[in-house]
Amino acid sequence: MLSIIKSGGTLGVEGYIVDVEVNISPGLPQFITVGLPDAAVKESKERVKSAITNIGLSFPIKKITVNLAPADIPKQGTLYDLPVAVGILSGSGIVDNEKTKKAAFIGELALDGKLRAVKGILPIALKLKEEGIENIILPEENAKEAALVNGLNVYGFSNLSEIVEFLNGNIEKHPVRVNIEDIFSISSNYGDFSEVKGQHSVKRALEIAAAGFHNVLMIGSPGSGKTMLARRFVSILPDLTFEEAIETTKIHSVAGILKDFIVKERPFRSPHHTISDIALIGGGSYPKPGEVSLAHNGVLFLDELPEFKRSVLEVLRQPLEDKVVSISRASGRFEFPAKFQLIAAANPCPCGYKNDPDRECKCSPREIKRYLGKLSGPLIDRIDILVHVLSVKPEELSSMSSGESSKVIKERVMKAVEIQKKRFKELPINFNSEMSPTIIEKFVKLEPEAEGILNVAAKKYSFTARTYHRILKVSRTIADLVSSEKVKSQHIIEAINFKLTEDLFDGV
Repeated sequence: MLSIIKSGGTLGVEGYIVDVEVNISPGLPQFITVGLPDAAVKESKERVKSAITNIGLSFPIKKITVNLAPADIPKQGTLYDLPVAVGILSGSGIVDNEKTKKAAFIGELALDGKLRAVKGILPIALKLKEEGIENIILPEENAKEAALVNGLNVYGFSNLSEIVEFLNGNIEKHPVRVNIEDIFSISSNYGDFSEVKGQHSVKRALEIAAAGFHNVLMIGSPGSGKTMLARRFVSILPDLTFEEAIETTKIHSVAGILKDFIVKERPFRSPHHTISDIALIGGGSYPKPGEVSLAHNGVLFLDELPEFKRSVLEVLRQPLEDKVVSISRASGRFEFPAKFQLIAAANPCPCGYKNDPDRECKCSPREIKRYLGKLSGPLIDRIDILVHVLSVKPEELSSMSSGESSKVIKERVMKAVEIQKKRFKELPINFNSEMSPTIIEKFVKLEPEAEGILNVAAKKYSFTARTYHRILKVSRTIADLVSSEKVKSQHIIEAINFKLTEDLFDGV
């Protein structure tokens, strides 16, 4: 007898429908799985057989053929255990075949029949809803994640025997519901700017970056507070919207790193400098999102930037520009969202004390050149703000007074963000950093004096077209922070100072 059970899978970060076709026919006992299954899918037959027998039901001693359609897409993972088991029980007449047609099934089975959580539930649930499927049966641990999809009836179970009873109408189960309003009522876990002593220029740079979604490179001696400042950057960013949370949760769910049923705060990813380019950008035989995608709608912090391999740094150029990662494999082309803010930190030389007023640098020009050589011009060009971080003086560290809190800084950031929302309401962008040259020409109005200053600086420092436009974007954000309609000379001077790199490469 043939039974067809609805299920799903993931391609990149998007879900797709999988029909689990189970055919039970007379013949020598066999269990064959087709449809490009990986090792985990092939091994499901042992888990399914043990689970069915261990909950007290009989496993058919016949030829069982399982086809995972569409058969030309590789299937991976353990999420097909439950639909295969339900298909066998339906084909054997143990459960109501009509009930199984009205729902989709996803889940991993333990040998004793218990259900275990699987990854990638949210994108699959979104696709099921899109295709008109209204009911989904899955492990209890995944129920809240799937319930984020409005209009989908989600039933979470802890074991296979409960599902059998539910399908046969012997027990009643209510769909899981999630209160969206309570999801984001939490405090930040990233610390507060009031804990940082001194560093006023760096705090200013990070405030501008938060207001306009700009990338930042901090250069300074070891122990000057670069990492501390970077970790508190998330606390002044605009709150994650529900739509952004869903986008981010999809990626984290597919990657298998989802800690709760939804991502509630902007991600902060801080990979070690030994990371490979595939781990950073994403890929593999079955492409998975890398760190740049896991930082989507959040922050990617690269500490000790020159210590990263040059090949790793160069792959950042495309996602920084396009906000998306494209990966091509024999099995197809995959796109992963990668709209993140890059916050990078670097020492000015191998010993870290070049230009430090209190310590002597022991590095030769050749050593400094080799050290900074990994930071290519095209990469630095894509970073909007470059700020020097000086060591905090002892009298500032011992001071009892604290700086501005993240809450106060965030209020100014949000005012600037609201100005940008109104400005770009008819356009597919949200922040000044996303403006194209045409949009810059329309919205960045310079006072004559400011325009003269920019042109003189562009000639003196040989700005590229990209650098010129990035200075205009940053100056527009600085003007927005003080609600100025036009970009004035002080705004353009500050933006230029945050982009100059001659001190970094001086003497190299």
